[in-house]
Amino acid sequence: MGSEDACVNPHPAKGTAPDLRTLEPGPEPLSRRAKRDSKLMTIPKETLGNIQLLIFDLDGTLVDSETDLTLSVNAVRSQMGLGPLSGKTISSYVGNGVTTLMERALGSSSSSEEVQNAVTLFLAYYRLHMLDHTVPYTGVRESLEELKGWKLAVLTNKPVRFSRDLLAGLGIAGYFSFIYGGDSFARKKPDPVGIVKLMNDTGLSKMQTMMIGDSDTDVLTGRNAGVLTCGVTYGIGSHTLETTPPDLMIGDFRDLPRLLNGKI
Repeated sequence: MGSEDACVNPHPAKGTAPDLRTLEPGPEPLSRRAKRDSKLMTIPKETLGNIQLLIFDLDGTLVDSETDLTLSVNAVRSQMGLGPLSGKTISSYVGNGVTTLMERALGSSSSSEEVQNAVTLFLAYYRLHMLDHTVPYTGVRESLEELKGWKLAVLTNKPVRFSRDLLAGLGIAGYFSFIYGGDSFARKKPDPVGIVKLMNDTGLSKMQTMMIGDSDTDVLTGRNAGVLTCGVTYGIGSHTLETTPPDLMIGDFRDLPRLLNGKI
């Protein structure tokens, strides 16, 4: 991995823009009770008012990539003589990096050589097809525009080149000052190294930082770094927030600027 891939300060790709469709999130309420001792987790407005650095997960938080990930995994299984898995099954494997995804997709009986071959096949296929069906969730584009006054970053376990290209292809890469991927550091989320690096990059503190994501991995990453966590209830891994609740949850991405502006 070259040093240019460790951190990307992106700009939207020039040329013909892709089809910038958006998908509606699932039928979730605008906000939801965080289950911790059966109490509604409330965050003081002063605390939210201190936040200056917003760190976003990618898949299941900013973009709905479920279909392209499912098709790519099943394309690999087909090339290896295996039958397809359901989208629900594959989605449950997402979130901990490509190698883990392929280990789970092939099963416990697969050898390390088979997993590495699957990773190679997956990356080759996914690079060509990652924008076939993937779109920003409803409200993401307009909300990022509203959040220009904050420092925005992406921290994902997806390889950084894929993350950069996906965001650029959707025309939203330019909103983010930094993009870090699963190969940007020696350790992936939920290790807090990415959040610590972003705080160092921006000169901002734990009290000024929030991690936003759809899964327990994102919540644990935030907890491990000692920062505020916000879960989204519409993403691929949102079911895991039931057992690993964040500090607050939203069911519509457009609620994030409202929260930060003290309008909720």
